[in-house]
Amino acid sequence: MRRISSASVGIDQGSRVLFSDFADDGVMWTGSGDRESRHIVKFKEPFRAPPSVMVSISMWDTDHKTNARADITAENVTAKEFHLVFRTWGDTRIARIRADWMAIGPVKDEDDWDLY
Repeated sequence: MRRISSASVGIDQGSRVLFSDFADDGVMWTGSGDRESRHIVKFKEPFRAPPSVMVSISMWDTDHKTNARADITAENVTAKEFHLVFRTWGDTRIARIRADWMAIGPVKDEDDWDLY
């Protein structure tokens, strides 16, 4: 369990279409084997320390003739940003993906002051 000792906890969230590869015959739609889509997401304001980030698929459009394989995760989380990463493999054909994310962590409070 992660404990946040800060008096102020911030929550930032968002939604992002990661790709629409069916529109331009992109690799997620036409390719096979290991494939990855990586996007940098910047927080609206920085946290005091790297937050806990949860990601999920909120919309996906796949070809019904192939197996649906998906892996979505947050990587390289810092106080200012993280990488939103989607992966697939094999013969999976994915037309498009939208991901939602939420970050929870300590933030600076307006009553905080730095002594040094």
